[in-house]
Amino acid sequence: MNIERVWQDQLYQEFARIGKSLSSPKRLELLDLLSQGPKSVERLSKSTGMSVANVSQHLQTLYEAKLVKFTKKGTFVMYEISDSAVADFMLSLHSLSEKQLVEIQRIKSEILHYHESMEPVSLEILMERMVKGEVLLLDVRPREEYETDHIPGAISLPVEELEQHISSLPSDVDIIAYCRGSYCFMSSQAVEMLKTKGLRAFRLEEGIHEWRQFAEQQN
Repeated sequence: MNIERVWQDQLYQEFARIGKSLSSPKRLELLDLLSQGPKSVERLSKSTGMSVANVSQHLQTLYEAKLVKFTKKGTFVMYEISDSAVADFMLSLHSLSEKQLVEIQRIKSEILHYHESMEPVSLEILMERMVKGEVLLLDVRPREEYETDHIPGAISLPVEELEQHISSLPSDVDIIAYCRGSYCFMSSQAVEMLKTKGLRAFRLEEGIHEWRQFAEQQN
């Protein structure tokens, strides 16, 4: 066997390490959650409905593939994605899957139909209206995710705290809510809550990573 063949085999064996680590739906969900900011094993367990032991096993697999890293914070072990390229990869995976897989297209169609009363807002329109001061942008993710990164100008108001603060929101501007991206439902819940109180509310389908890519394209 020549040396070029050896190198090719070695390269694809390493590529396969990433592929194998992504073969679990739950590990993909963990990467999506971690792309929003560092989280403890316990927090990930609560978010995914898995036991702490199962979460730890999945995280170990992702760690061995160099997709996540961890630090210790007191008695907690905090995990995060190892590089921003991991978040970019997850966006690409979502886009490719939505384009190629009919089942994802069907599910997304059902989601849109279920929330058909919610008028979506594009990133381009959002940025134009924010510059003009015409909208209030709410980040309804958990506060620690907002503190990790958020769309400039957004106000942090986690969806679980929204109801008790609705009365303090202005009624003379449109309110746009966003969360973790296309497949996150917190913003939909927020819009429904706001609209029941008579406020003009809209949902931004994209999240912080999509916004960042969009902003880079504009520069």
